[in-house]
Amino acid sequence: MTSDPLAKARAAWGADMPDWVALLASACAGASQNQVAKRLGVSATLVSNVLGAKYTGDMTRVEDIVRGAYARLVTDCPALGELPTDICRKWRRKARKLNSANSLNVTMFRACNRCPIHKGADDGQ
Repeated sequence: MTSDPLAKARAAWGADMPDWVALLASACAGASQNQVAKRLGVSATLVSNVLGAKYTGDMTRVEDIVRGAYARLVTDCPALGELPTDICRKWRRKARKLNSANSLNVTMFRACNRCPIHKGADDGQ
């Protein structure tokens, strides 16, 4: 077992390692796996399982989160304009239930529920 996240990912994924997994491994090499997981809003176990090619959940969701946080992949939000995909996904998850604590929550609830990206999306954690 190695403590180098990039070596772990290469060993597990081989030649089929997606570029975003390499990006995730590089982020873990530059900071702790726990810090990366916290930034992504996921568990450190999920990060470890992705690096080890053992994650059986929604890889598209993880890819969106990683690309939004570390590759600066953006989407066009009808309410906020250009938005990183990881932040978009967080708002879509929050939009499941109206929280009228502040006006931004209400605005995003309405915007997300009208947005074609959100319709039919599985934003589960």
